[in-house]
Amino acid sequence: MAPALDRGRPAPAGTSLVYRSARGYELVMRILYGRHYGARLRAVADQVPPGRSVLELCPGPGALYERHLHDRVSVYTGADVNPGFVARLRRLGAEAIELDLTGPEPLPVADVVIMQASLYHFLPGAEIVLERMLAAARERVIIAEPIRNLSSSRVPSLAALGRRGTDPGGAAGHEQRFDEAALDRLMAPYAAATVTAFTIPGGREKVFVLDPRRARRSRTADDP
Repeated sequence: MAPALDRGRPAPAGTSLVYRSARGYELVMRILYGRHYGARLRAVADQVPPGRSVLELCPGPGALYERHLHDRVSVYTGADVNPGFVARLRRLGAEAIELDLTGPEPLPVADVVIMQASLYHFLPGAEIVLERMLAAARERVIIAEPIRNLSSSRVPSLAALGRRGTDPGGAAGHEQRFDEAALDRLMAPYAAATVTAFTIPGGREKVFVLDPRRARRSRTADDP
């Protein structure tokens, strides 16, 4: 999730192009994902049952809503700390709120709660955000996270793009990344709640779909 930016004050030093504007976000994401950029959005959208309410955390400028969810869900709410992205979502007709996930505010309740390519920002405490998502979701939690990162490329120019292209300019954890093994370890305690897990075309992101009701039943069964 990006640091708070608006048109009235300059971006903090170090903030990447991704978080300065919707156009910059799209440009960097297309470079990072290449011809599979569209597939990464479809892979997540396909996991959202029609007619449900959706809360998307760290939605950026709203590409998932604009391209796939606007006419498919009953209610969509995007929650981002970046006021520019929040304003754009509202212009698109979505509900949108300015929310810092590191703060104490409770998450809005929805049938489906989504986060795509942002969980690494909350390392080393990503499980706290995941637990908050499970608490807010009635039916599904969808996590899609990069597991092949340009920031770890052996090609210096590509590694620099991966680091700078996803640097939110102050959010703790942005220099840490998941590989597939690390993401699998994070998700292992939720095996009983996992509906499906798969990699997107191109293998750059892995998607986990969790049923929060299963998670709650599993914990109840484990209680002495």
